[in-house]
Amino acid sequence: MNNRSEIREFLASRRAKLTPEQAGLPTFGGIRRVPGLRREEVSLLAGVSVEYYTRVERGGLAGVSDAVLESIARALQLNEAEHEHLFNLARAAGPATRPRRQAAKGIHPSVQRILDSMVGIPAFVQNGRLDIVAFNELGRALYSGAFEDPTRPVNFARFAFFNHKSQSLYPDWNLAADMAVAMLHTEAGRNPMDKCLIDLVGELSTRSDEFRKRWAQHNVRLHRTGAKTFHHPVVGELRVHFDALELPATPGLTMITYSAEPGSASEDGLRLLAMWAATNRQAENAAAAPAGPEKAHEQRVMPADLDQ
Repeated sequence: MNNRSEIREFLASRRAKLTPEQAGLPTFGGIRRVPGLRREEVSLLAGVSVEYYTRVERGGLAGVSDAVLESIARALQLNEAEHEHLFNLARAAGPATRPRRQAAKGIHPSVQRILDSMVGIPAFVQNGRLDIVAFNELGRALYSGAFEDPTRPVNFARFAFFNHKSQSLYPDWNLAADMAVAMLHTEAGRNPMDKCLIDLVGELSTRSDEFRKRWAQHNVRLHRTGAKTFHHPVVGELRVHFDALELPATPGLTMITYSAEPGSASEDGLRLLAMWAATNRQAENAAAAPAGPEKAHEQRVMPADLDQ
């Protein structure tokens, strides 16, 4: 992705959101030709010259000190996610350093065991591109509509913008779509040269007007904890709390868990969803079972047996 244009559009979009009144600047009436603050007003608040800030906003973040970045962040009243994004863009604009480690494509078996042990909690592992890398049975049941798509890996952004079932699963689809795009934009700041991410954004931009509109807003988000509401086609409304747990042993991967309040209707709903998932699994296992004794014997033969 083009770092200079990302810097330019991100800073211009944050400047456009902030009014002189919000920034504590005097207003003298008259017609303002730009929404939000002017460049000279940001430079005044940040304590740098207009020429210097103009160069920065045009994409010249290379070599800008942390102190100046902090001043610009304060002037624009950036939130935590926006602050981190600005510093990520600055790092990407600097001289080439040690390449970033790519997110792992899989997880350790022990992590899958942890996922499987959470029988009453939907859980999955995702990367920064919103690919689902691993999941437990209840996590798959919650997002059953997404797993019906044969494309792998399952991706939350593709699900939101390409699968009509997302509009019924998410009662507030616009919020879910906004969050997905903001998380992808955050990842683009961290890993601007990630080819898979570039391809994904290109695919989404080409096929979805809704995605393009949101991508142009340059919003970013840190997805750590909060509340979500789902309307599952089998068990109805579920109100859950989500927590994101980074996996240090596999950088770039995060475990997401959904839990319901004890004694709530949503806890009952998750229990019913688990029963439904178990019933489906039993049916799938029965359908995949060998037709006769000979087939069953063949299936039990392990690779080690064949080597003897």
